[in-house]
Amino acid sequence: MPTRKAEATWNGDLKNGKGRMSFGGGAYEGAYSFKSRFEDGTGTNPEELIGAAHAGCYSMALSADLAEAGFAPESVTTNANVKLEVVDGDPAITTIELNVKASIPDIDEDTFLEHAEGAKKNCPVSKALSGVNITLNASLED
Repeated sequence: MPTRKAEATWNGDLKNGKGRMSFGGGAYEGAYSFKSRFEDGTGTNPEELIGAAHAGCYSMALSADLAEAGFAPESVTTNANVKLEVVDGDPAITTIELNVKASIPDIDEDTFLEHAEGAKKNCPVSKALSGVNITLNASLED
């Protein structure tokens, strides 16, 4: 499997500096700052990128798991809320809340929830973030 790459550059001190992050494949490049990370400033931040990675990985993992079990997922939409808090005086990602809505024909809710929990535990990004509390809210669309 390939090695994926990303890059970030930061210029200046923490509160007044600014930075840029980019994906190695060229699909994304964006600015980030103290305000975009710790306040409500313009730009992105590492936590949003972690959330996007987790949501994407989770949606793929759940779709793969369902297909392997004989179901035909039409769509799996996941959003991730990444909580950054101060713990023992330092910023830390404490919780990632995955909110999932899926359209899966011919599946009952209990079976769906079993697969949803399995994907939460087994997607590679969840495994990489094993030190973070990951919660799941999963529901089927009508």
